[in-house]
Amino acid sequence: MRITLITVGSRGDIQPFVPLALGLQAAGHQVRIATHGPYEDFVRFHHLDFHPIVGNPQEILQTESGLAWLETGQNPVTFLRRMRDIAHEILEQLGRDCLNASQDADMILFSTLGFFTGVPIAEKLGVPGIATYLQPIQRTRTLAAVVIPELPGDLPLKGQYNRLTHDLMMEMIWRLFGQAYNHLRTGILGLPPEKRSFRVSINDPYPVIYGFSPHVIPPPPDWGEHICISGYWFLDDPEWQPEPELLDFLAAGPAPVYIGFGSMANRNVDQLTDTVLDAVARTGQRAILLSGWAGMGSRDLPDTIYKLDYAPHGWLFPRMVAVVHHGGAGTTAAGLRAGVPAVVIPHFADQPFWGRRVAALGVGPQPIPRKQLTAAKLTAAIDMAVSSPAMRQHAAELGAKIRAEDGVANAVRCIDAVIRRQSSTSDSSGTSTPY
Repeated sequence: MRITLITVGSRGDIQPFVPLALGLQAAGHQVRIATHGPYEDFVRFHHLDFHPIVGNPQEILQTESGLAWLETGQNPVTFLRRMRDIAHEILEQLGRDCLNASQDADMILFSTLGFFTGVPIAEKLGVPGIATYLQPIQRTRTLAAVVIPELPGDLPLKGQYNRLTHDLMMEMIWRLFGQAYNHLRTGILGLPPEKRSFRVSINDPYPVIYGFSPHVIPPPPDWGEHICISGYWFLDDPEWQPEPELLDFLAAGPAPVYIGFGSMANRNVDQLTDTVLDAVARTGQRAILLSGWAGMGSRDLPDTIYKLDYAPHGWLFPRMVAVVHHGGAGTTAAGLRAGVPAVVIPHFADQPFWGRRVAALGVGPQPIPRKQLTAAKLTAAIDMAVSSPAMRQHAAELGAKIRAEDGVANAVRCIDAVIRRQSSTSDSSGTSTPY
């Protein structure tokens, strides 16, 4: 079967889909990844077909609009409005690019941000569409929507609140994006307009496969059988070799703390670097500082801190005493698998959600929102992460459970089951339906 996999976003939004595509390829399918041009070499390095789509995430996040989006923090209304301002500029071309990538596809897989194009393109082509999400999206009483703060404790109406947050988030997305979405449907794809709010359509019983561990988010009892939680999709590179200087630093003393914020750009990187260096000095820990898209650490550093441009999380994190990161879905997954405590500094989007999950699982302290980050708070959080026996034990136990999973194999089985059901439906009715 020919499968087009549409994924939109930063490196962390792209990387999990490479092992998923490799798993599907090993199962006999032909897989094409449709994503942004800067990731072409990364995709083709793994011998996968590639089709470019519009947009350069790093350039976008370093514009004034991108920085303003990153700074929305935990305000869902502002977050979605800033996202709309960015997406409206590229949504039409994104639709054209994804359609071109899918012309010969027998099935469409799409990530969270790929929903806007994946769903209507599957409908246009009359092929199955499967949501492959890294964040919980479907309505449930168990969890609040990822961009809306949750209620504290176990209040009597928490279940109703959680369910309403999902409806609220999808209604806001519909009101902000509905017009552009229908322009894509009618003007680009020649489909009738969608009259239902995303609040309704997102909960249609089309197949959904979640690329996170059931040990991190147990299956909510109010989710249907069409939803599969497969486990994480990790990409390991056994051929990657670290620089000798990195190995020398690791061997020169106790395991360091990793500190890095990945694709999160920053308006005042010098101030952020000052805060991080101050906290590291107060803790007395050694540290590895990832430069990232913000360019942290562009100065002389003490011998106890090693500036890193890149190392695979799967190789690096198990060698750390703790990891400090922004709470992206992929980085959070890598930290949990490594079995070491995590300190999450969420900036925006789903990052506060993952920070809360880390704390709720007992594998890290409470997250520190980026806007509230100080050297004193970061010092206290790192001290807790490296010195709490209970936290370290919980992290080690959860890491062992995650390492025992085979999320890619589980996801491939779920996809093959959809293919079998689709084939059975087509054979019995003589027609094929997307969902």
